[in-house]
Amino acid sequence: MPTLGKPITLTVLAVVLAGSGYVALDRWILNTGLPDGLIQANGRIEGDHVTVASKFSGRIQELLVREGATVTQGQVLIRLDNSQTAARVQQAKHAAEALEAQVQGAHMTLAILNLDVPLAIERADAQVAKAKDTVDKALSVAREARSDAQRFKDLAAKDEASIQQRDQAVMRWEVARKDIGSARSALTQATKELAQAELGWKRIRAKESDVVALEQQRDQAYAFLDEVESVLKDLTITAPTSGTVTTRMVDVGEVVAAGAPLLELIDLDHLYLKVYVPEVQIGKVRLDLPARVYTDAFPDRPFAAAVRYIASKAEFTPKEVQTPDERVKLIYPVKLYLNENPDHRLTPGLPADAIIRWKDDVAWAKPRG
Repeated sequence: MPTLGKPITLTVLAVVLAGSGYVALDRWILNTGLPDGLIQANGRIEGDHVTVASKFSGRIQELLVREGATVTQGQVLIRLDNSQTAARVQQAKHAAEALEAQVQGAHMTLAILNLDVPLAIERADAQVAKAKDTVDKALSVAREARSDAQRFKDLAAKDEASIQQRDQAVMRWEVARKDIGSARSALTQATKELAQAELGWKRIRAKESDVVALEQQRDQAYAFLDEVESVLKDLTITAPTSGTVTTRMVDVGEVVAAGAPLLELIDLDHLYLKVYVPEVQIGKVRLDLPARVYTDAFPDRPFAAAVRYIASKAEFTPKEVQTPDERVKLIYPVKLYLNENPDHRLTPGLPADAIIRWKDDVAWAKPRG
């Protein structure tokens, strides 16, 4: 008999281990009460929290919503005191408008110069041509007068012309010589006026540079105006998304810092149930599988959902989900996003059960207790 003790003990241990394995398998797979193709899980309904904050510091002038209020995207939630910023906007607006007027005036002056300079050059060029013609004529007259003077001198020397005729011829030559000087002076003046008129092109280029500089100043002024207007707009805080106000951190009259949280929103139209699937079943779960969510508040009204997130790493079972002796088991968080939330019946924090169907030909069933 003593020789049989050890084999009997080993046999009993094997039976116990096999029984324990069967119990675990039966608990997770065989005895869920659900047909093969369905997985039951439970958890709490959650939503994506959106924190509303201000880009700038300031004193809260108006608080237009409270906890529980339903808001739509773009709805005004909070107004900060904007008196100083509004004054800066007006100042920047006046500065930009003044520079705009200067730019318009400079453009008009430039347009006039572009019309006037060619005309001035044309007039000056005509005067130069006329002066040159006058000089040529004066030279021609002078040559003729000089020839006459020389001829009458020769004739007078031979007593073939009178002294009076000689003197008159000499006088005409002197006058012609003076006319040449006057004509050349007029040509010099006309040439200077032409050069002055041609400087108009440089004045145009200088004015074009002035216009460019003024336009840059104007653009900077308008950019600054856009900046302060943007700051003014941001002092009116709107809802970044539609949802329900769940938390309010501030009240009217408080001074808040830039980036400080003011409100929290949850979009009740995009809720999800976060459940935990055991490691032995996670291989059956894949993205976009259909699911149904059941709550105690609406036991006969399942809500359609779909698997949208599967954790890539396993973790230990959270203590709020299962009993202490089950916390050592590995599970995978899975998020089931609800297709809709009619009349916003479901709210974050509500416990719920879910059925995930991983075989298409299996009929739906309610969760088992």
